[in-house]
Amino acid sequence: MPIRPPDVTCFPESLLDDLALNDDSRSWWAAYTLPRQEKSLARSLKKLHIPFYLPAVQQVRIVGGRKQRSQLPVFSSYVFMFAGDEERITALETDRIANLITCRDRDGLTRDLRHVRALIDSGEPLTIESRLRAGQHVRVKNGALMGVEGTILERRGEERLLVAVEFLQQGVSVLISDYQLEPL
Repeated sequence: MPIRPPDVTCFPESLLDDLALNDDSRSWWAAYTLPRQEKSLARSLKKLHIPFYLPAVQQVRIVGGRKQRSQLPVFSSYVFMFAGDEERITALETDRIANLITCRDRDGLTRDLRHVRALIDSGEPLTIESRLRAGQHVRVKNGALMGVEGTILERRGEERLLVAVEFLQQGVSVLISDYQLEPL
């Protein structure tokens, strides 16, 4: 059976570093997809040359004695599009989107998505967090996550760094030691 190459999760690659900061003709949209359509929508958007970000983590499962690797979306049913009006209409024509939510704080969402990407790139095990609670706001001062900002959570007696996407009221967390953090 042929193995698919990993799906593209960010198109273009410079989206969060350059394009979203400098292109005023587009806006961020959270595309709420039909069930299990996140990666299909991302493939369609790439073919249509519409910028998007689909935060995803790799999962390894053992099925029938064999390891299966797959990419799972961090935020189930959401793909973040950076699109103008014409591109938004074209994306809706893919019939994979149930609802589009506009983002009013463009810079804030870009910052949050960059921090989520840094957590994913760190390779540390992540926990998806929904409906965030208030806590102390901190910044990582050393290590692979240096510069990432988030909130401290305590879960099962362990401290975790929560990086939130406030727009969705969801986030991801990673286990972290307090010596790596500085309060903001």
